[in-house]
Amino acid sequence: MTVSLLWQQRVGFQRDWIWRGWQTRYTYLRPTGSPAVGNSSPLILLHGFGTSIGHWRNNLDVFAEHHPVYALDMLGFGASQKAPATYNISLWVEQVYDFWKTFIGTPTILIGNSIGSLVCLAAAVAHPDMVKGIIMLSLPDPSAREEAVPAMLRPVIAAVENLVASGPVLKTVFYFVRRPGIVRRWAGIAYANPAAVTDELVDILTGPAQDRGSAAAFCAILKAMINPKFGPSVKNVLQSLKIPMLLIWGRQDRMIPPGFARQFSQYNSDLKVVELDNAGHCPHDECPDEVNPIILKWIDSSFGNGFNEQGTKTQLFPTY
Repeated sequence: MTVSLLWQQRVGFQRDWIWRGWQTRYTYLRPTGSPAVGNSSPLILLHGFGTSIGHWRNNLDVFAEHHPVYALDMLGFGASQKAPATYNISLWVEQVYDFWKTFIGTPTILIGNSIGSLVCLAAAVAHPDMVKGIIMLSLPDPSAREEAVPAMLRPVIAAVENLVASGPVLKTVFYFVRRPGIVRRWAGIAYANPAAVTDELVDILTGPAQDRGSAAAFCAILKAMINPKFGPSVKNVLQSLKIPMLLIWGRQDRMIPPGFARQFSQYNSDLKVVELDNAGHCPHDECPDEVNPIILKWIDSSFGNGFNEQGTKTQLFPTY
């Protein structure tokens, strides 16, 4: 994919919105297709840990050819305030829900990557009036580690984690890992294709780390993430949902094992799983030319008539 515009010019109309007294950032793209597109389902895009609206720069305009599209910087990330909040999945769910009530108000499809996927899942249970379907790109499960660790070892592991997660240690780690060279190496683990780790991506990941309060927010979020109660059990949530769901997973994901995708598919027959070759933890950014059509065709098949503009039946997923 060849692009010439800066990423800030490819993410729509960025605006600030005050939520619970905190400044947050969102963006919006109006549908650019035929008049009928204006009646299509709105989309809300939610990023993963350490990223932001900019991580959707290769997806937003493509989706906006067919749908009204919104993307949020969740509190503590991106250009949103690095607030002294109690961070967990429930906090971000409420941010998304209040945003939806303020700006949208009609049933919406949520699309998330990593932690953003977990927010989508939790939001679908907490606010069924908001969510008509969800699309997840890699999906963490806070309860999985707790289940995998023997009960007798949990107190020992918790003690070690609490030591490592102390404020002074985490702040030292933060000032080290926010350096562009370290961020580039970390992204190289998350991505299967080294060529996808561009200077632009590093800029997107490192910019917010210079904001006021970023070190404190980083520490608070990481400390929250090691708590099994950071988010809901994926198994329990999936078993309770009765909406269309799509889960996309890169087979070279080194952050969360792809085997989880097959495990999750056993919990709900409404969950469609697509695994991609040569893709890591962020397939929407690493291979958008594959992911964008898959998402749009799934939406059309699940909520539209399943036909393209020429009147022929669309193929939902390509053969790999």
